[in-house]
Amino acid sequence: MKKLLLTPVLILFCVAVSAQVASKEKQALLDFYVATNGAEWTQKWDLNTPVSDWQGVTVTDNHVTGISLLFNNIKGEIPASIGDLSHLQTLELSFNAISGQLPETIGNLEVLEVLAFNGNNLSGTLPATLGNLTRLKQLHLSSNKFEGTVPSTVNALTRLEVFNVFDNHLFGDLPMQLANNSNLKELMIAENNFTNTDMFSIVLMSNSGVVDLQKNTIVPPSNSVIAIETSDDDN
Repeated sequence: MKKLLLTPVLILFCVAVSAQVASKEKQALLDFYVATNGAEWTQKWDLNTPVSDWQGVTVTDNHVTGISLLFNNIKGEIPASIGDLSHLQTLELSFNAISGQLPETIGNLEVLEVLAFNGNNLSGTLPATLGNLTRLKQLHLSSNKFEGTVPSTVNALTRLEVFNVFDNHLFGDLPMQLANNSNLKELMIAENNFTNTDMFSIVLMSNSGVVDLQKNTIVPPSNSVIAIETSDDDN
């Protein structure tokens, strides 16, 4: 009889254990919560509940695979420990008030597919470690205060479909390999000070089938539409 009574308890214990995420990943979330004054968020986390119940957090097979907290009054800086969320596929923190720099440890998120910080107050240079995110499909960094050049390491992002750095303080040449990326569908680079936008646009449209460089003619696009956004005054 004792064995029969213990069995349900053991089952419940196993379920409880399986619902937990790795302590390192949970600590990374807690670091983020503290560093960005989580108590003042619009949608707060109840830290006494399982991580899988936290607003905007997706847990798959006991790992944190997604964070989506748009318009959530998030203020403060991204802690370096964000890089400990090594199973993260989506990091969507657009339209908040996040400041400081994008930590180099962002490059540890090697299975990340969507990285979005549109409409924040991030500054400093773009970390070269972005080039480690070889599975990235969407990069959204518009309307921040990033400065400096786009690191050449982004040439490694061959799966990239969206490259959005609209409205920052970036300058210099855009890495030309981006234009040769056959997966790229949207390029939003206006309101910066890039120096090679004309040539970049020609190469990009040529690769998309919009311009035939050999015949010097405009032809219908093939199987994708490239949205090229450049400023009229080279800013």
